[in-house]
Amino acid sequence: MSLDVPTALLEKAERGDVTDAEFVDCVRVSLPYAWDLISEVASRAKEGTEEFADNTTPPPSEAERGQLLRALASDAIRGGLERHFGVKLSFQNCHRVAAFLPSAVDGERYRKFISPRGQLLNQSPELRDC
Repeated sequence: MSLDVPTALLEKAERGDVTDAEFVDCVRVSLPYAWDLISEVASRAKEGTEEFADNTTPPPSEAERGQLLRALASDAIRGGLERHFGVKLSFQNCHRVAAFLPSAVDGERYRKFISPRGQLLNQSPELRDC
């Protein structure tokens, strides 16, 4: 699952830097499922009373799962999304995306989520091949 980079943006990147807004817009258009899901958990994190919000529903297909993996496995894409939405993204299995408020990063809930123990406790047989 690659980004669908418009010719004009690719040419601009070849000449020099692109803005975060241009890059994030390319991600939004290229990875719509990942964008919508991350947008939703980021909004819930900011609007809620908890330090974070997450998604525990598996993607409807492998194409959507691929979008999540692409978005969260790339340092550039993840960083761009974090700056755009103002959250710290964390990822477990192949679909559990969490958005933490910046003030919660390195807090107890964040450390538990990103810990090896947290990863192991979030496993189940049905997620084994995701």
